[in-house]
Amino acid sequence: MTVNTLAWDTYARQKPERRRVNAAGEATWFNWTQYPDHGPGADVLGVRPGHRVLDLGCGKGGNLAHLATLGARAVGVDVSPAQLQRARERWGLLGLSLHRQDAVDYLTSGGAEDFDSVFSVFGAVYFTDPARLLPAVRARLRTGGVLAFSQFPPVDGCYGCQASLIQRGPDEDPLVVRRWDYLPEAWEALLTEHGFRDVRARVIPAPPGRRTTGTLLVRAVA
Repeated sequence: MTVNTLAWDTYARQKPERRRVNAAGEATWFNWTQYPDHGPGADVLGVRPGHRVLDLGCGKGGNLAHLATLGARAVGVDVSPAQLQRARERWGLLGLSLHRQDAVDYLTSGGAEDFDSVFSVFGAVYFTDPARLLPAVRARLRTGGVLAFSQFPPVDGCYGCQASLIQRGPDEDPLVVRRWDYLPEAWEALLTEHGFRDVRARVIPAPPGRRTTGTLLVRAVA
């Protein structure tokens, strides 16, 4: 078992399950931010019935499941067997196509079809070197296709590759994974450099009365 697999399996055990319904009483929904019932939804991706969509770091599959209910052909990739098993148990009837694989390996392994949308919600885009990931995504997006992802905004002065800790038991050292933090304008420059257009990066403020940490949301067109 690789360190990344162990780390994300550990994270899967710690993360609460998605609620059965959201505040509107819906059984599936799309959430870009770390706060429930907050921020934009699936409209960011412009998904239509028949579109092929890819979730990089799909975790337990909640966002991907919602796109399947909209008629998308939903594909998810994750390195964690525990996360994927939870996704299959809860959303198996929706026909998700789930793969245990590294994001870059999956994108560069070929396949019969490209994608209309690629997205990541605190997922693989956050935890993969953009110098490797962005060209791989661009190569598999159809012309006019959308890449969108969300993650925490960077801590002031801490940009580029950073360390993230996933805690374990009280007598165990935390597991370390790498993440990539950039300011909105830096993401815009990186994506433009790798052939994307109409790039927009912004921080969605936290809901009123909550912590001050917002959510960085980035959207670009192939």
